[in-house]
This record gives sequence, structure tokens and C-alpha cells, in this order.
Amino acid sequence: MDPLPSRPGPRPLARPLPLSGHSEQGEGGGFLRAPPPLRPGTAAGCAPATRAAEALGSADGELSAKLLRRADLNQGIGEPQSPSRRVFNPYTEFKEFSRKQIKDMEKMFKQYDAGRDGFIDLMELKLMMEKLGAPQTHLGLKNMIKEVDEDFDSKLSFREFLLIFRKAAAGELQEDSGLHVLARLSEIDVSTEGVKGAKSFFEAKVQAINVSSRFEEEIKAEQEERKKQAEEMKQRKAAFKELQSTFK
Repeated sequence: MDPLPSRPGPRPLARPLPLSGHSEQGEGGGFLRAPPPLRPGTAAGCAPATRAAEALGSADGELSAKLLRRADLNQGIGEPQSPSRRVFNPYTEFKEFSRKQIKDMEKMFKQYDAGRDGFIDLMELKLMMEKLGAPQTHLGLKNMIKEVDEDFDSKLSFREFLLIFRKAAAGELQEDSGLHVLARLSEIDVSTEGVKGAKSFFEAKVQAINVSSRFEEEIKAEQEERKKQAEEMKQRKAAFKELQSTFK
């Protein structure tokens, strides 16, 4: 009887991978070495720290620039903030105009400030001139802004908008210029105070009659008008209540 064929024995288990930094003998007597771990000095290991350092350095640089600018301003070296971005009182700075005139100019400014950002940009000025019936070329619009753009931001603040009418009242605008057309077609009469044709703002002040007393009279008239409106509202409410009582 033939003996039973022998079964092959179990295969040896695979050896575990060596730990990092240890070597293992491979086929042919060579040694296989695992790659060493990343050290803090490598690019991948220090990327987050580098980014954090760069961000911190940027913040420090910005703060240093602000402090240096403030020191320069205190010493009279730096350039002060532009007048168009300062908070200003139009009634005291533009005394050649009455309160009604300034309110009319403000109403017109807000009407064409479609973005409600406190500025009239190139496209908004384009729309304004088209609605006034005097469309301008792109270059013409840029020149209009440039003539009164004190802070060089290529748009008109309310103060710069008022400068248009100051220049128009003082006769400082060329008759064929876009700003002269704007002032003429705006239906805001800047000549009622006797300043049209003045050579400068100082001459306009001389020709204006008692500016401070005129402002006081206008303020009193506004207060009286508000009182009158409040009294009328009070009377209407009383009449409405009386009418309601008749139906009870």
C-alpha cells in the first residue's frame, strides 16, 4: 500500500514592519531602512509655524506703519486726512449759500447716490447728466470729477458736490464745461444771494447780506413750521377720537 502524500507545512507568518529608525535585512543580504520621521526644521513640519510667523509679522508691520504715520502727523510731517473725508458742517463751511439751497443740493445728491454710500461715482454721474438732458462722454465725466476731486478717489463726496455750486456761483467754471452745465440744469438757483459772477469766495461773502442773521431767521422759520405741523397733527387726532366716540 502506497504511503499517503505528505501535506505541505504551514507558511511562516509575515514579519511585522520595523519601527521607524530601525533597519531590516532583506533579500540578498542588503538592509532596508525606513524613512526617518520629519524633523521640525523640514518644510512640511514648519509650514504652519511659518505661516503664523508671517501673519504676525504682517500685523506688526501694519501697526508700526500706523504708529509712524501718527508720529509724523504730530510733528507736522505727514499728510492730514483729506477734507472730503472729514466730518464737516455744510452750513458753516458754505456760508455763501442759504440753508434752503444746501438742502436742495443735498436732496439732489442723495437722489443720484444710487449706491447709498455717500458718494457719486462715474456711472452715477453719467446717469445724472443723462437725466438732466446733457449726456457726457466717458472722458468728459472723468474731467468733471477731476475738477473738484480733492482726495483723488475718482468720485464725488457731498462736500465736493457742493464745491461745484461754489465754483459756479463764483464764476470759476468755463461755460462749456460739464460742471457748468450740471449747475445750470440742476434748477438750484445759486444767484439769489447776490454772489453770481463773484471772482472768489471772499467777494461772495462781502456781497452776501448778514449771513448769520439770515441763518437764524431760516432756523426759526423751520421751527415754526414744525410746530404748525405738530399742532395740525394733534387736531386731526382729536377729531378722529371724537368721530370714533360717536359710533360707540
